[in-house]
Amino acid sequence: MARYSTSSSVDDIAYLTRAEHRSPTLIALTVRPRSRAELWELTGVSSSTIRRTLGEFEDRGWVRRSGYQYETTQLGAFIAAAMAELLERFETEQKLRDVWQWLPSEESGFTIDMCSDAVVTVAEADDPYRPVNRFISLLRETDQFRFVGFDVALFEQCKEELCERIVDGMRAEIINQPRVVNYVRSTCPELFSGALESGNLTVRLHDDLPSSGVGIFDDRIAIIGYNPDSVSVRVLVDTDAPEAREWAESIYESYQRETPTLPLEMIDE
Repeated sequence: MARYSTSSSVDDIAYLTRAEHRSPTLIALTVRPRSRAELWELTGVSSSTIRRTLGEFEDRGWVRRSGYQYETTQLGAFIAAAMAELLERFETEQKLRDVWQWLPSEESGFTIDMCSDAVVTVAEADDPYRPVNRFISLLRETDQFRFVGFDVALFEQCKEELCERIVDGMRAEIINQPRVVNYVRSTCPELFSGALESGNLTVRLHDDLPSSGVGIFDDRIAIIGYNPDSVSVRVLVDTDAPEAREWAESIYESYQRETPTLPLEMIDE
């Protein structure tokens, strides 16, 4: 009968996190049985290290050997699932660590969990327009677009692309403050007029908007974090997660219900 290690739970957590290859090795074995040679190639550590690690896993009852391959036990799969979730959470936290304050508040229904599988694009000192460029790439891939929020810095960089896409057939509905709409119109008058006259653009005005922009595309939603002090877009988080889309739709619809469509003649020059 196997004699399993009697280490504490804290000891086991420390053991898995002390060496970078241990959690990935255990997680890989939940996908399918693997040989030592496969695990050695997968993790990039030495064959002796993998042999020792598998022996330590066996001592804890996390894996068993079947011929020349190893597979997880139910205990091992249980631990691997927890470690995979923990690693994913830390990866998400690291991506958002310096920019989370620009994202929507919990009171809006937004949660960090919605960012787990998201593309997080952060403005860097050497590339301050990375989030805007990501936004433009999403615009180019969609046939319908909706947006609510106050992000004049976002529209400053992409207003021409946005208007051109609308004229070319993309249907768009934008809920924003009058001064943002008039800013885009005054700095890009011909294209803005063309977008309105195309019949593909609906403008709604609202004075009290969320501090973070919310964009809804065909297949993804985007959250735009804006720093009003520096008048800059700091981060763009885009995802196709169903729970994030449900949240974005609810935010958009709550503002849509409060704002009538603005006729062309009512937009001040």
